[in-house]
Formats: sequence, structure tokens, C-alpha cells
Amino acid sequence: MTLSRSRERLLIAALVAIQFTNVVDFVIMMPLGPQLMRAFGIGPQAFGLIVSSYTFSAAVSGLFGALVIDRFDRKTALLAIYAGFALATLGCALAPTHHALILARVVAGAFGGLLATLVYAIVGDAIPYQRRGAATGAVMAAFSLATVLGVPLGLWAAGRAGWHAPFALLSALATLVLAAAWYAVPAIRGHLTGSPRLSPAATLAGVFGVANHRWAFALMVALMFGGFTIMPFLAPFLVSNVGLAEGQLPYVYMLGGAATAFTSNAIGRLSDRFGKARTFVVMACVSVAPILLLTNLTALRPVPLAAALAVTTAFVVVVSGRMVPALALVTSSSAPQTRGSFMSVTSSIQQCAAGLASLLSGLIIVQAPDGALQRFDVVGAIAVAATLSCVAVVRKVRAVDVGPAIVPAPAPVVAPTAGELVTDEAA
Repeated sequence: MTLSRSRERLLIAALVAIQFTNVVDFVIMMPLGPQLMRAFGIGPQAFGLIVSSYTFSAAVSGLFGALVIDRFDRKTALLAIYAGFALATLGCALAPTHHALILARVVAGAFGGLLATLVYAIVGDAIPYQRRGAATGAVMAAFSLATVLGVPLGLWAAGRAGWHAPFALLSALATLVLAAAWYAVPAIRGHLTGSPRLSPAATLAGVFGVANHRWAFALMVALMFGGFTIMPFLAPFLVSNVGLAEGQLPYVYMLGGAATAFTSNAIGRLSDRFGKARTFVVMACVSVAPILLLTNLTALRPVPLAAALAVTTAFVVVVSGRMVPALALVTSSSAPQTRGSFMSVTSSIQQCAAGLASLLSGLIIVQAPDGALQRFDVVGAIAVAATLSCVAVVRKVRAVDVGPAIVPAPAPVVAPTAGELVTDEAA
């Protein structure tokens, strides 16, 4: 028995709220870059470590989660991890030093990485494949809400009460969302029926032993290098090189988020209609131009504010837009009884790749005596190369044509055979 459409919409709304707070917690660190670098007296390498500490922690927790996550009701796991996330975010707000902040970000990353895993695993379990692209687009609209509302409000709070303030507000909001999620998220136990409890080694072997899974992992790695080589240093670049004032940074995130609020859902529906892989290829190819234009923006100096905002908005739209069909396809590339473990490993690999991309950028980019960031164009070229590699990899990923895993009573689950693997377009 599947969820009713009204109950399905309520579930998606709860997942969007959870993902909103999760995204804000991660994304707010990047536009706070200029303030943090000034407050702690650190350079690009140290700031890159603050960003990557979260992602590496999320990678480790994802691997651990892969060993146990499919042993629990999805709702129970989600609520427990989200409670830990709220406390970890409060820890970020209370961090008194640079090193304390890194430690707090490690704890936040441990919970935040697992949260993203569970959100998309629940989408895969509860939403039929025919509507999964739209559902993924709706959940990814949390990124839009985060950039339209969360980041500008966070920057406003930081400007008036210091960089600690956004994390304190976010922790309070997460507490309210936790109470709402307890009501809105149904018990999801279908993945528990008929599935033998495997040892940790057997669990990981089962996840990595499927070629389809390995291609999905490769796709996520390439996608992270196609975006996270740029995003951690976007705000410092716009301030130090392009000439935007720190007070103008909220406009970048508000416009980008407002645009993606419309485009993410539309791209999700297009991926349901024309195929996830086909839609992704189009978005990946389209994203090359905004990446190159953004990372070479200083060649056009002086850069009017309107032109800078147009370029950054286009960049945000295409980078987030290509993630919609990619995540919908990746989420569908594993059977329900292993989806939690698979998505945990996927999240771990994704976060590790994002951390490596951030560290790579920190090693490539240097800060000139006048504060300008140099070699940002080199980072852009790396992002383009990674993006184009995705076009080849995505054609190897296949969707497993299974329905939602919510059932009214325990029933045996038969693992899919090779014949049940279908191409995305055929599905």
C-alpha cells in the first residue's frame, strides 16, 4: 500500500524543511568566508579546511551509516539523527575559536551527512519512480529556500550579532522542525522485511559489488569536482576580485535561490518526462558556459553589479539544476532493501569528493598582497573537465524499476534480478 497523494505531499514538505536546515547549515559557511577569514586572521588554505572538515566528517559518518542504517525504521533513524544535528549546530554557535569551530563542524558534518542520506532514501522508498524526479526536485528546492531565505537572513544576523548568530538561529529552527517531522514522517519499514542481517563487511561488499552502484559513485565524484572546486571560494572571490561589498552578497544568494525555486521543480518534472540521464546531459552541457564566465569574470572589470548577479544566478541555476536528475537517477539505482546502505555510501563518497575538491582549490588559489584571489580561472577549468566527464559516466547508470517500499504488513521481498535493471529512458 502506497501513501495517499495528500500524505505524500505532507511527507515531502517535512523532508524539504529538514533539508532546508541541513543545507543552510552547510552553505552559510561559504558566504561567511570573508568575515571568518578576517575574524580569525586566516587565509584560503585554513578557510578551505573549515569547509572540508564538515565534508570529511560527513564522509566518515556515511560509511558507518552504511553498515547499520538499513536495520532501522527510516523515521526512527531520521528523528534521532536530526536531534543530533540540532545540538551540533548549537555547538557551532558557541565555538569561541577557530579550532573549536573546526571541531564543531566535524560533529555537525557527522549528523548532516547522514541526514541527506536518509532524506533521499525516504524519497526512494516512499515515492513511486514515475514521480520520483518531481519529488527529488521538490526536496532540492530546499537549496533554493536556503539561498533565498536562509543565507540572506543568516548574513543579516551575522552582520549585526557576529558570525555565531546564524548557527544559533538555525539550531532553534531545527528544534521546531523536529517536532513537525515526528508527525509528518510515517514509519517506513518495508526495507526491513525479507532482508537478512549482514555483517559490516558483507554489507559493504554488497554495495560496492554492484557495477551499477560503482558507476553512480563515479558520477557523484565527478559532479562534486564540477562544483565544489568553485563554491567554497565564490563569496571571497566576489568580494576580493569582482568588487562586491559584503553587504551585497545576500543579493547573490537571494537571486540564485529565487531562480532555482522555479527551475529545480521544472527540471525534476522534465526528467520524469524525458528521462533522468537525458535531462542531466543537457544540464551538464549547458552549465559549462556559466562556469567559465564566472571564473573568468575579473577579465571584464569593472564588473557592474547587475552583470555579476546575472552570471552568479546562471551559475547557481545550472549547477543545482544538473543535481536534480542526477540524484533522482542515483536514488533509483539501488533496490529498496539496500537503498539506505547504498545512499549512505553515496553520501560518504560525495562528501569526501566535495572535501577533496575544496582542499584542491585551497592549494591552487593564492591570495595576493591586495587580498585578491589568483588562479580562480584554473579552478574553473578543472570544474569544466569534471562536468564533461559526467556526461560519459551518467550513461552507465541504470535505474532499478521498483515501487515504493511502504507495505501494510511484513511481506517477503525478492531481490531484483539482472533482468529487472532497466535503462532510465525505458523506465
